[in-house]
Amino acid sequence: MDVEILDWPDGWQEFETSAYPQLNAHRSAWITGIANGLSHQSYLIQAKENDSVVGLLPLMLVKGPIFGRFLVSLPYVNTGGVWARDEQVACRLIDRGCDLADQLDVKYLELRHEVPVAHDRLNFERTDKFHMRLQLPRTAQELLKSFKSKHRSQIKKSGDYDLEVEFGVEDRLDDFYSVFARNMRDLGTPVFSKRLFACLLQEFHGDAEICIVRMDGQPIASGLLVHADGISEVPSASSLREFNRTNANMLMYWHLLQRSIERGSRVFDFGRSSESSGTYRFKQQWGAQPSPAVWQYYVRSGSPEEMRPDSDGKQRLVKVWQHLPVSLTKWVGPTIVRGIP
Repeated sequence: MDVEILDWPDGWQEFETSAYPQLNAHRSAWITGIANGLSHQSYLIQAKENDSVVGLLPLMLVKGPIFGRFLVSLPYVNTGGVWARDEQVACRLIDRGCDLADQLDVKYLELRHEVPVAHDRLNFERTDKFHMRLQLPRTAQELLKSFKSKHRSQIKKSGDYDLEVEFGVEDRLDDFYSVFARNMRDLGTPVFSKRLFACLLQEFHGDAEICIVRMDGQPIASGLLVHADGISEVPSASSLREFNRTNANMLMYWHLLQRSIERGSRVFDFGRSSESSGTYRFKQQWGAQPSPAVWQYYVRSGSPEEMRPDSDGKQRLVKVWQHLPVSLTKWVGPTIVRGIP
């Protein structure tokens, strides 16, 4: 078995036509869109046997002036890590990933697995997050009937405010980003660049779209919806907190779910959340079921715990960020966040 490190996108087309099932995040649209949108160097570790691809590990070098250098599979999305025919192949891929981490002198290698891989060089693990996924019925009416009466009432309440819901692509990007950037500032989190979302919309060629909720013409909630291989997911969504009384976020998610059913998706992926958190309970009320996120690390220096937004050193920065003008966060934020794994 040959295992080699390729510069992206060499070898990818051959993998996409292989007989083995892929991870949802292991799509050229995700990797090219993220790499171009965040200007990350990308690598592809590929295992071949008898001229057939039997394993793959895509990686991105995440670096910035503040936090240092990291090797991640994959940034921005919730999953990534190793795809392989069996555990022996997976270990060979991780061997080369650890070697590349040494060569690039990163703080750590981060593999966003769902199923852990036993490997001697993986010396840290996080299991505090859960993927929240909903099995979709064939029709929106079936889904609506599955909700508790209180939940249906919350969706219906949004009708009291004459909210408008619309879908689009690049033509809705500015409205999406205005809500997203404002919400990230309010949360105390640096915002991704608009370029990231533009690149994702371009790479998915109609399989990614934007949902906007308006009140009196003003965008007050927005989400990016991506459809691929029977799965619809929302990697980024936001609503303005001063309009919480309108239940605009509830209305938006109801339309995202309806849209996913219309597109023939079997699963709706709400993204990851910490157990018992507010976002966990929000997703759970739609019927989403938790499945473990197992993030494994090869740590060379420092600790992955240092990068958590709820760590002691970050809380003061969060409070400062929440008081900055949104225009400033749009300018400074993308440079900071592209360096955070």
